[in-house]
Amino acid sequence: MAFNKGYVFSDGLPVPDDELKADHSNPLISSSESTNPVQTNLDRTSTASSSKLNTPTSSTATSSAPTDSHALAEADHEEKGAAQMDHGQVEAKNLGWHEDPQDVPKPLVGGLPNEDLWLLVRRFNKQMYHVKAMATAPPGGLDLNIADEDEFSPDKLRANIERLYMTVIVGLIGFGKHIARLRSWREPRRTAAFCTCYFVAWALDLLMPVAFLTFIVLIAYPPSRPILFPSAPLALVNSKTGGVQSPKAGVLGSHDSVTGAPENHEGEAVEQEASNFVSSFAHIALSSATGKHEQSDPEASSLDKSVPDPTSMAVAGAEAKHSAAGGSPTKTHDKTKQPMEEAMWTKMRPIMHVVGDIADGWERFANALSPTAPFPKDAPRLKLAALLIPAVLGALLTTSSMFMKMSTFSVGLGFFGDPITWRALSWLNREFPNWQKLLELRNTILKGVPTNAQLTITLLRIGEANKAPLPPPPRSDEPPSEHPKELDHDDLTLDASQEELHEAIHADPVDADTTATEDSSTKKAKHRHGAHVLGFFKGTTKTGVEAKLGVDKVRAAVGSKHAKDHLGVLPKPEDQAPTGPVDFKARYQGKRGYVFISTTEAIPSVSFSSRSGDGLIEEAPEARKPAFSIPIRDIRELKKIGGLGWKAKLVVGWATDKQVADGLEIVDKNGVTWRMTAIQLREELFNRLVALGGQKWESF
Repeated sequence: MAFNKGYVFSDGLPVPDDELKADHSNPLISSSESTNPVQTNLDRTSTASSSKLNTPTSSTATSSAPTDSHALAEADHEEKGAAQMDHGQVEAKNLGWHEDPQDVPKPLVGGLPNEDLWLLVRRFNKQMYHVKAMATAPPGGLDLNIADEDEFSPDKLRANIERLYMTVIVGLIGFGKHIARLRSWREPRRTAAFCTCYFVAWALDLLMPVAFLTFIVLIAYPPSRPILFPSAPLALVNSKTGGVQSPKAGVLGSHDSVTGAPENHEGEAVEQEASNFVSSFAHIALSSATGKHEQSDPEASSLDKSVPDPTSMAVAGAEAKHSAAGGSPTKTHDKTKQPMEEAMWTKMRPIMHVVGDIADGWERFANALSPTAPFPKDAPRLKLAALLIPAVLGALLTTSSMFMKMSTFSVGLGFFGDPITWRALSWLNREFPNWQKLLELRNTILKGVPTNAQLTITLLRIGEANKAPLPPPPRSDEPPSEHPKELDHDDLTLDASQEELHEAIHADPVDADTTATEDSSTKKAKHRHGAHVLGFFKGTTKTGVEAKLGVDKVRAAVGSKHAKDHLGVLPKPEDQAPTGPVDFKARYQGKRGYVFISTTEAIPSVSFSSRSGDGLIEEAPEARKPAFSIPIRDIRELKKIGGLGWKAKLVVGWATDKQVADGLEIVDKNGVTWRMTAIQLREELFNRLVALGGQKWESF
């Protein structure tokens, strides 16, 4: 049975409801035969002139902008990058997709280096799994908040802990090293200034007012930050002595990572550290480390069912060890096992939400103190600084005796005032059901300040509003260079000579080669036999995987739905030709095709067709008609799905050393689900669809 090739198409921003004449009664019929956006785009007959009414910067789009993010995306910015220019294009402008990073226009977004932009997009891709359109206005004026109903999965918990490491933990490590530098007196003038200020304020009973004034200066006047707290590479500072140390990675390949590991692109070293940070808890929380119960897994297949569950094997091993030591031999004798497991899995959801909320709060404060274009630069900082002015006045009027009296009174009230507290909370819940939401930081002092995800989707929307989708982060299979990253020695205030800095920053090639040789010879002697055995099993597993996928092709030919979803999950080299930003290789119901994003018509849509973006006919004439066409404004849900189950993906990745091509589900306003599989650029397609249109998204 032959499988047809086609494309998925997607398009622009919402239009008034009365302009949509599509018949949704049959989902396989395109929106309109008279004005078929897919056919028009495929023929490529339209010119550069288009109706101003339906462009993203028109009054229609502006008046319908439902959030601050949409409004900022459509605004006319003073500082513009390549993605903010009017390119005079009807279709999407290719700003360097699949090009070398050096050949991509700089900057893509005004005021933001490309490396920082790609860092945000790369982390956005790992954080976003599933989004749904909201019917009401989002709190705080920005969409893409985490939903309260967000279900727990270990894979999401892992992503949140990695985000916590990259934001909070690395930030606290940096703060701790600043304290170590001050205490060490290795920077005598700076430490002496802090010391003098502290003891003078202490002698005058002005310690708290001076502290609050310092915070106000740091918040309201950014140039004061490098003066009071000059930066230095994290890996270069010893957390105990405050002096210079050799990075744990052996070379200073990055400035913002704890280990100083080399990286090809900005932020990759910290991301790898975060991944290893979570993996180090594998012996304690194996399920979280392996990502069991991933919500985006497809339904169990024959390949997934035939693979043993690694987490169950680990639990069984622990039970066997316990039994061998004289413990309870069977599950029937242990009445605590099931209740404890249920209690732990139940508590994991609020824990995951707390971790995500902490990371969100940290990102909002960071973006308030150091805003990124196109968000306002001064208003958030000045608001935070203004909130500390009453604290300064209160500290001036409060004596130490009054402070102790109020503190001890608060402790007593909290300990003995439980009846009063619960009655007050019951009254608030009855009279103001959503009072907790109204008091959240994102709806009060940090209203309008984005998380990194909200910042990223705004940047993506800027590109879509100007029909210039942002190029995806560059990919590189090459290992990062072992050469140290450039460092301005004149700006370093560390108490160290040039020779000491050079010795700490550069790896010793002789020692490195000697250590590598010794390790290599030792491992070779110890594991030569094990490597042969492992290689045998790997080859056998690879043969089994290929056989299973071959059977799926036969089953797909006779109509098996699950087998069709597995076609193309391991792309062949000849199928990995670069696509995007308009068309994306994919499969629909097992048929080869492309995802195509069309922004030339009055009704933006996403479709699947048998013609490629250049008009090439890949199948018979009867296969040229789009399989479906969905207006962008009708999309209500986007969900990333795995190409294989989580267990099968582990085994396939290990045995074949290939990357599994995942899929995407689209749910329209009628509740119809459209599943596309084997999408080689799934993240990029998801980003374009989520940034197009006027939906107010919520993350699940």
